[in-house]
Amino acid sequence: MEQSRIDWPSFGLCALILVAVSIPLFAYPDASNNALESLYGFIARQFGIVYLLASVVVIGFLVWLAAGRYGAVKLGEADETPEFATISWVGMLFCAGVGAGLLYWCATEWAFYYDAPPFGAEPRSVEATEWASTYGLFHWGFTAWAFYCLPTVAIAYPYYRKKLDVLRFSVSCHWFLQGREHGAVARGIDFLFMIALLGGAASSLGFSTPMIAACIAWLFKLEPTDTLEIAVIALCIFLFGLSVWLGLKKGIKRLSDINVALAFGLLLFILLVGPTAFLLKTSVNSLGVLAQNFVRMNFWTDPFTTSGFVESWTIFYWAWWIAFAPYVGLFVTRISRGRTIRQVIAGMLIWGSLGSWLFYMIMGNFALFLELTGALDFTGIMRAESGNAAIVAMLEQLPLAALVIAVFSLISIIFSATTYDSASYTLASSATLHLKAGDDPARWHRLFWAFALGLMPVALMLMNSNLRPIQVILLVVSLPILVVGVVMSVALLKSLRADQ
Repeated sequence: MEQSRIDWPSFGLCALILVAVSIPLFAYPDASNNALESLYGFIARQFGIVYLLASVVVIGFLVWLAAGRYGAVKLGEADETPEFATISWVGMLFCAGVGAGLLYWCATEWAFYYDAPPFGAEPRSVEATEWASTYGLFHWGFTAWAFYCLPTVAIAYPYYRKKLDVLRFSVSCHWFLQGREHGAVARGIDFLFMIALLGGAASSLGFSTPMIAACIAWLFKLEPTDTLEIAVIALCIFLFGLSVWLGLKKGIKRLSDINVALAFGLLLFILLVGPTAFLLKTSVNSLGVLAQNFVRMNFWTDPFTTSGFVESWTIFYWAWWIAFAPYVGLFVTRISRGRTIRQVIAGMLIWGSLGSWLFYMIMGNFALFLELTGALDFTGIMRAESGNAAIVAMLEQLPLAALVIAVFSLISIIFSATTYDSASYTLASSATLHLKAGDDPARWHRLFWAFALGLMPVALMLMNSNLRPIQVILLVVSLPILVVGVVMSVALLKSLRADQ
């Protein structure tokens, strides 16, 4: 790839913003934390309902699209076959969409709802327990993958059908930008996406790094220090830097295939050696509660008790998915050539949701079982130490604990590597002037973003604060993406109607 293909204005401005945001977090951690706390409350109160309504609209739009005549439209030529086998395709989109954050939240999220349940339920009651085992499925289910799926279809359709030579987020608005793919508006949209991805990437590494460090500390009898966490980030960066260098098929595909096998192998092990009957019964019950209350959960604004549950959890999650949506959309576009719109929508909503649910059903419910039976004071460890310490204590309860924790650590590291491998790929694509179907960005370009993605997580880690800084970053970067989402939906509809 020649250097002239690099979009230097987008590349330079995004790198400059990354440094400008990270420096205050490094230099003034306490002041930064206080400012972010105030900003989160303002945005959640003023714009929270927009996120809730957006989730319902996106799900409805995608179901209509898949069920109608546009669902049969192929992303590519009529006689093209998919570039990747379905199992590899599912593995890559799943690993790119969830990351190691899934491993943290699937084990700990229920505990927050158990102590502070929604809908005014009594803490630690039977009702609270049912919500605790259900709400994670809601937050990591259809709505999350619907947010991911919309930009995927909106980008993939014009990219493959119009044979565009750019793979950027602004492609989703191609109907309005025809002939101006490198203009100021298109670059502005791509710049928003790149900033959103940097913020989203920081959030996911911010969740997963301390968890990986806690597991490694247990395995090697070390203290979980900042130095160890920085070493974990360096290891993840090295792995996805290596994967980037190998390329899409040799790097991301192989890592994803390995990780899917390891992850679901670990889940099967826990299911078989753990409380199998409890896990199965609780999982089925949770699916029933979710099906019965799905509409209520999507529309619940908590207007009377003002518990803060919706702002702290549902809006936070929707902002997280929206911030990551363009990145997942770009990456899944790259691996979905030859598939129909219906296949992409069904694959992402069904397989993505099912994969996430299995982690919650098995690992989350196993932790809940230990709490309810008194075998482990999981919530007590979370309060006294951290969620990461509670996860390690949970894994210690299994046979072959050392091997289990080692495998869990490896899965977490590979999840981080595949997520940021994909993220660096899409960042490099967005800062490349011309990229035809089947082409990849320059290796050095992908490697630059692989290393740059580790900068902000280190800054957030050194702030030594709660989750609020990460939540604020997600909220701020997701707001403009919401606006672009409306434009891309209209552009997709107009393009489909004109072509079909």
